[in-house]
Amino acid sequence: MLLKHFLKTRAWTEVLVKPLETEDFVVQPAEEIMTPKWHLAHTSWFFENFVLKAYVPEYQEYNPVYTALFERFEARSGLYSRPTVKAIFQYRQHVSEALALFWKQLNENKALPDIMKRIELGVHLEEQHQELLLADIKFILGQQFLRPKYIDKDAPDTGWLAEQAMGWNEIPEGLYTIGHEPEGFAFDNEKGAHKVFLAAFEIADRAITNKEYLEFIEAGAYADQHLWLPEGWDWVLRNKAIGPLYWEQVEGSWQYYTLEGMMHVEPDGPLMHVNYFEAEAFARWKGARLPTEAEWEAAFQVKPDYMYSPVWEWTNSAYLPYPGYRSQAGPLGEFTGKMKNGRMVLRGGSLATPEGHWRPSYRNHLLPVRQAQFSGIRLLR
Repeated sequence: MLLKHFLKTRAWTEVLVKPLETEDFVVQPAEEIMTPKWHLAHTSWFFENFVLKAYVPEYQEYNPVYTALFERFEARSGLYSRPTVKAIFQYRQHVSEALALFWKQLNENKALPDIMKRIELGVHLEEQHQELLLADIKFILGQQFLRPKYIDKDAPDTGWLAEQAMGWNEIPEGLYTIGHEPEGFAFDNEKGAHKVFLAAFEIADRAITNKEYLEFIEAGAYADQHLWLPEGWDWVLRNKAIGPLYWEQVEGSWQYYTLEGMMHVEPDGPLMHVNYFEAEAFARWKGARLPTEAEWEAAFQVKPDYMYSPVWEWTNSAYLPYPGYRSQAGPLGEFTGKMKNGRMVLRGGSLATPEGHWRPSYRNHLLPVRQAQFSGIRLLR
């Protein structure tokens, strides 16, 4: 079953990049955006480094230089034309075939439980990168003068429409368990389930729509310093911001770039590509606030049917380890266990989130200025 999941995941990553031209694989229009070539290589490096090199004595490393290039996020990956895209696809094939061959010998390996956990982690990391890959592809294509389409139809950032006016769900006061329970897969940052007492609150029954955010724009919010946190107002001025990422006014009407190309802003579509500062300012303007991540998770426990969303939802919580958190020992813990400073938590998932990653304890995290992820807003009062 796990081998099937591994092969399916590897294949789907390559399906996602199939619409791209070769030139698209190596463009890096901003330092926080990773090239598609890097995503393809990094997800292969994980299996090579933590499974094949660790447990297959006869395995020959494909290219020792690749660790320096693809182990970590590289803010300058767009400067390198080599290795070529063709070479990276060959690297992926080499790693996938070697791991599939190794699979046949697993029953004889005494380290089987640890190996299985590493393969499972690698599969989930690659699925995580599939969503990041789509967000990065959108940024790469959306920053180009020609605004090329990624695909013609059924893009993950189109198609969802709000079916009703926004309502509110009551969440009672109480003691809630926050974090991942022992059953099933979870990333390290979800672990450390703990009790949190919460006062009663009301949370919106859906994410904010484009129409609702347009009212915020048209009310002059991007010119009103009083609505913004100081760092948020600095961001507005520094970037001359007038709306979400990909939004622009064309002949007096708002349009935005989608993976299907430029479109008129769909009023009932989900607001996406806003950063934390925009989300916080909008909530303030509405006389509400963003939920903490504990409140968001408690709401999922009480009203799960209302918490599924087409966008990641910003919370008012800084990204910090849970009580009692301990990273794994050794190189794998070094790779997976580091917490990152200065980030805010997003909860839920989006239309681009892979199946199986939608769970109440899942924690995404971004710098407050980032807009490229499929990120939106849910209000709390």
